[in-house]
Amino acid sequence: MQELVVNGVTRQTGLPGRTPLLAYLRNDLELNGPKYGCGLAECGSCTVLVDGVAARACVLTLADVQGRAIVTLEGLAPGSQMHPVQAAFIKEAGAQCGYCLNGMIMTAVALLNEKPEPDDAEIREALRYNLCRCGAHIEIFNSVKRAIADMRS
Repeated sequence: MQELVVNGVTRQTGLPGRTPLLAYLRNDLELNGPKYGCGLAECGSCTVLVDGVAARACVLTLADVQGRAIVTLEGLAPGSQMHPVQAAFIKEAGAQCGYCLNGMIMTAVALLNEKPEPDDAEIREALRYNLCRCGAHIEIFNSVKRAIADMRS
């Protein structure tokens, strides 16, 4: 029996420990924030927070996250509210197709949790491992800058 906390709710599952976290989140819990992209932890579309740190759900197993706190895009804010990073991405049009959006937002949240006012180089470094095939990198960068400003005020 595997036990983990997903978006604040303790979950138990009889699935094998080798089950990919991403498959469990999407198939069993019907959470569609994390996306399957490359399956190799290289694109970032499956990013979730594990104990507050950005992690790639496609390469983590249920055994890897046993007893740990997992937060998906759906768990960032209560009810119909949005996390300030989500709101900033909307205000700055930080997405085109939206496939990379989950990873960009979750990575930005992890960064801002660790360092509330990162400089431009730190933002670029944090996001450099998240791929956007549409080329919306400037809008994504501006979205993170907007989130920093909004969270400050």
